Amino acid sequence: MSQSKPASQHTERANHAVLDALPFEDTTDFDDVSRGLIAELPNGGRITNEDGRVVWDLSKFSYVLGEDAPPSVNPSLWRQTQLIATGGLFEVTPGIYQIRSADLSNMDVIEGETGVILVDPLISAETARAALDLYYEHRGHRPVVAVIYTHSHVDHFGGVRGVVDGDDVAAGKVKIIAPVGFTEAAVAENVLAGNAMTRRATYMYGNLLEPGPTGMVSPGLGLTTSTGTVTLIPPTLEITEDVQELTVDGVRFTFMLAPDTEAPSEMLFHLPDHRALCSAEDATHVLHNLYTLRGARTRDAKEWAYYLNKTIELFAEETDVVFAQHHWPTWGSDKVVAFLEAQRDAYKFLHDQTLRLANQGLTMNEISNTLDWPASLGAHWSTRGYYGSVSHNARAVYNLYLGFFDANPAHLNPLTPVDEAHKMVSYMGGPEAVLERARGDFEAGEYRFCAQVTNYVVFADPTNTDARELCADALEQLGYQCENGVWRNFYLTGALELRHGVVPIDVPRSASADFVHAMPLSMIFDFMGVRLDATKADDKDITVNVALSDEPSWVLQLRNSVLNAFEDRQDGQPDVTVRLSGVDFRRALIMSEGFQTGIGEGWIELEDDVAKLIELFAMLDAFDPWFAIVEP
Repeated sequence: MSQSKPASQHTERANHAVLDALPFEDTTDFDDVSRGLIAELPNGGRITNEDGRVVWDLSKFSYVLGEDAPPSVNPSLWRQTQLIATGGLFEVTPGIYQIRSADLSNMDVIEGETGVILVDPLISAETARAALDLYYEHRGHRPVVAVIYTHSHVDHFGGVRGVVDGDDVAAGKVKIIAPVGFTEAAVAENVLAGNAMTRRATYMYGNLLEPGPTGMVSPGLGLTTSTGTVTLIPPTLEITEDVQELTVDGVRFTFMLAPDTEAPSEMLFHLPDHRALCSAEDATHVLHNLYTLRGARTRDAKEWAYYLNKTIELFAEETDVVFAQHHWPTWGSDKVVAFLEAQRDAYKFLHDQTLRLANQGLTMNEISNTLDWPASLGAHWSTRGYYGSVSHNARAVYNLYLGFFDANPAHLNPLTPVDEAHKMVSYMGGPEAVLERARGDFEAGEYRFCAQVTNYVVFADPTNTDARELCADALEQLGYQCENGVWRNFYLTGALELRHGVVPIDVPRSASADFVHAMPLSMIFDFMGVRLDATKADDKDITVNVALSDEPSWVLQLRNSVLNAFEDRQDGQPDVTVRLSGVDFRRALIMSEGFQTGIGEGWIELEDDVAKLIELFAMLDAFDPWFAIVEP
């Protein structure tokens, strides 16, 4: 199968039209993105782990700097990537510093009386360490006295052990500050559907694509994800009040909780003595996701707009600069207000107008093909759909209120993709007839339907190389035209896998020892229930006492092909009893063959019918992290 192909004439025309549609003459963002630069990232932004493996490489994106957009990239997305490919240590305002483009997100350093307060230590311990070292090199070494997690996504806490020692946290030398519910939210989103999310994230972030004009440009929020060591230290202090004041190392903070906005657990904060506002990830220089294409619970646009409005009311008059955990700051009180109002109105518009059209009877896909920004919102670079989009965010609002079903009974019980594909291809006269018509659509630039119909042929017969190639070609041109970096990555990754199959690579994984140790046992047992193969469990009845020495014990009960877990109970007649500590239970989950090791070393004791426990574990699925997406 072929390599990447050039942009077609249809794609060239579509991308050229963007230059006339948007205000490219406005260069304010380019002035702001370079403002306050103290030092660029060393080694071209190349960061390695202790074994020498590269976990982050900013230099791969240098091809965008100082160049005009090629025909294979939407000029608006190219412009956004030029802005976020500028990395280094920056002064936001005296006492507040920001390290940008050392990972997907930013890490901030706030100088206190005796040390420094770090905000959001990136994804990986290695990138967070490199970011802090850059600060130390140019501002001098001062101890870390606190770490703030603004919210519960891994790119805002995963590198924490690269910048602080867990023993110092345990000893009270370093505070870890986070919004209420942080730990549960941080681990929950990555567990029950974690395998599916991780695989889909390889499409979303373009992990399989080489950076370049015909490959991965950026997902708009940041350049890509680092692939180092993901860690987690639970908070020692949670912000629990809607608005809460706190002084940390002489620095006054006013925290404002914003739950169920960009993350289930999220907060913004204001620094009154600096006249500075951190908007976390609720106001960045993109339209964000109400539904993230890697898969997650849909976010509430109404609540998002509400908290941004509350932010304006509480802090705008006392703010000269707003900085976020992605992108670059905005300076000047008037510009701060205009930026926050545009962000607020974007989410309010999506919420209100989607429901207006839904109440007129339009379905989810009809709305997503109808709704677009008014000119006033579309003219703001910060509301452009590089990461979220009007299209899939409108579908998210619809789904949040009305669900996946559009009320048409013909859509109530659809066939499986493979069965539907066989029927569709047969109705259309067979694969050759489909491909002949699809080639005509491709030549006419009708790439959306060409991709859809050729994918039917692929699902009906994955070995049909002509269908795979034509589907890949159509997806590729769709990707080249996308302003949305995430959509581009999905299209181009689909094209890549149609041409070359699934090729596993290193990707960020949150199933680390820190995550498992932070998980409540209820969540661990819930995940065991998700892994249970109901067909293997049919007619089985097994009761297991999990007797823990350091926390409440549990009963696991398998009946009706369902695994239930009951806290603070022990069954009087279990099939088997497992005796150990909660710490060792989690340790066994992390280790290879951990339960066998624990039994052999004596820190796990078993009583009664051990075969029943072996039988139960044999019913649990091991998930394939590289399942097929663009083929059956």
